[in-house]
Amino acid sequence: MNQSDVMSPLPLIMVAPNGARRTKADHPALPVTIAETVATAKACFEAGAGALHAHVRDAAGAHVLDAGLYRELLAEMRSAVPGMLAQITTEAVGRYSPGEQRALVRDVLPEAVSIALREMIPTDDVAAAQAFYALLLSRGCAVQHIVYDTADLDRFFDLAAAGVLPGNRHQLLFVLGRYAVGQQSDPSDLEPFLDTLEGRRGDLDLDWAVCAFGHQETDCLVEAVRSGGKARIGFENSLWNADGAVAADNAERVRDLVSALEGDGLMRAASA
Repeated sequence: MNQSDVMSPLPLIMVAPNGARRTKADHPALPVTIAETVATAKACFEAGAGALHAHVRDAAGAHVLDAGLYRELLAEMRSAVPGMLAQITTEAVGRYSPGEQRALVRDVLPEAVSIALREMIPTDDVAAAQAFYALLLSRGCAVQHIVYDTADLDRFFDLAAAGVLPGNRHQLLFVLGRYAVGQQSDPSDLEPFLDTLEGRRGDLDLDWAVCAFGHQETDCLVEAVRSGGKARIGFENSLWNADGAVAADNAERVRDLVSALEGDGLMRAASA
């Protein structure tokens, strides 16, 4: 069986409605509970998002890597929004070790997961990670490798060439402006990633997307789609619509992006 036959492709638009750090103090419509997250996902699906990037929170509202909570969320998603892909995360937030991240994914065995390369393989000791990624490939779990800069992207290519990241088909997330002043992304932040991609992708089949911080999130994501990529949008990274107004909720952020893509003819081009 070909790898592409078992690995869910990235949708054009994925919504990241809460993340690990923001709370209702940042925006009252930010979902915290599983019920709120599922309701938000459904509204975003109806607005045009094809997938949910899911974080779960504990009883105090803090980010947690909890297999039971993730299984509950995924079950609720299958019931409420069966046509929407649900991707879990292993985000460490300075709290979880690579071993704890791997244990979460092994316990849940989701259809899709995002993993920061620098958090899962922080050193040159790659043996445990290599076995872990091989397991996920064999189970058809789509791994989206998060890269924060071109050094991370170069390391991705090195690890793929060494077989630590097995297979020919990979998913990537380029994080724009993570270390920018005021954490405000700019569409030009994509250029170094694209340059590295062009120089090193070789015969790899790469499915990539972008997330961006701050007031230019929509502009950054439009540029990503124009350049052949896909988009991850939502309150995890930005609360602002393209006109500078704070969005009412995550579904409004999705509609704002869909409108911008349609205005540039990119929704039709991306689905052609």
